[in-house]
Amino acid sequence: MAGRDDVHLAGGCQCGCVRYELSGAPDHLSVCHCRMCQKASGGPIMAFARVRKGALRWTRGQPASFRSSSLVEREFCAACGTPLTYSLIEGPNVSVTTGSLDDPEAVRPVLQYSLERTLSWFSTIATLPGKRTEEFITPDLAARFVGYQHPDHDT
Repeated sequence: MAGRDDVHLAGGCQCGCVRYELSGAPDHLSVCHCRMCQKASGGPIMAFARVRKGALRWTRGQPASFRSSSLVEREFCAACGTPLTYSLIEGPNVSVTTGSLDDPEAVRPVLQYSLERTLSWFSTIATLPGKRTEEFITPDLAARFVGYQHPDHDT
């Protein structure tokens, strides 16, 4: 995917207040196990798709930002908290969070960072028993469910 200009990727936050588009394909796809990424995501890793800063265009709203260190800035939706970007403040690139893309399956990580911070149980996730959504959401609960998450496309 790297280097292809015909690829159209877009994404945004969970509530829809902030949306973005990428011009061209990301040139680097990765996951990070560092403690800052764990805290920023609330999960064991964060996945990123990197582009030049000029290739990211905000199409709805503007994200809030937080300097998580003297070198790094992270952007997120101030309304719902969705993590959206990671970038070195003085660097030429910005990485969008893969989970915020409308089609996260369109990108696949090729490198992991901060392996020394990988949680001890992370490598065993694929061996855990699993359930499909319909196996734990009862029909009654499903009938009452109303989602407030923004759809995976621009509106």
